[in-house]
Amino acid sequence: MTAAQRSRVVGLIGGMGPAATVDLMQRVVARCAAGDDQDHVHLIVDQNPKVPSRVEHLIAGTGEDPTAALVRSACRLRDAGAEALAIACNTAHHYAPAVRTAVALPLLDMIALTAAAAARLAPGGRIGVAASTAVHRTALYELALAQVGCTTVIPQDQDALMGVIAQVKRGEVTSVPAHRFAGLAASLAADCDVLVVACTELSVIAGTVRVAVPVLDAADVLADAIIDFAGARRRRAAD
Repeated sequence: MTAAQRSRVVGLIGGMGPAATVDLMQRVVARCAAGDDQDHVHLIVDQNPKVPSRVEHLIAGTGEDPTAALVRSACRLRDAGAEALAIACNTAHHYAPAVRTAVALPLLDMIALTAAAAARLAPGGRIGVAASTAVHRTALYELALAQVGCTTVIPQDQDALMGVIAQVKRGEVTSVPAHRFAGLAASLAADCDVLVVACTELSVIAGTVRVAVPVLDAADVLADAIIDFAGARRRRAAD
């Protein structure tokens, strides 16, 4: 049996936002140690930007609940042959329990995986979390990090960070939001042991961030988990 025949299929709940989903897929490709097409991960992607706004539902309290849309996406992926699910959005993990209940497939939990990776980098440390306000309001990372013995530090200027996220969602993937995020990241890093990029929009522009502490991108953590589940090989750092 070849490696391609042994591989398992991962279904990706995407569209939140579209550029962030494409960025995650690119990370899966880039981080996979492949010699040919057949060595890459078999992904099935539901790129649905029509999922109701998580921010409007969780912060404003006026938006439509996205749970039903996320469950429908999970069911479509299951029916298409996915053997595990991943969600290309940190905030949407607030609705992960409903997805798990509706679909009896493993969910590669980006929040839990990233918290565990942060704890390995800085056991008992202070973890700076650059994420949407909805992530902080729902304590997604705060709870996950507490479970692994770490504490959460949030940005001082959360409104400015949300402005950067909004720019990326509008398609403004330029040096301007990247420079703004770099400044916000540096300020956050001054008060923590590890900086976590915990918004897939920020992942799109975070490549040039250079701070004095380790930077852990949740999108990279999820990409590695997808590769591992599929049975593919990860590219080594020196490759």
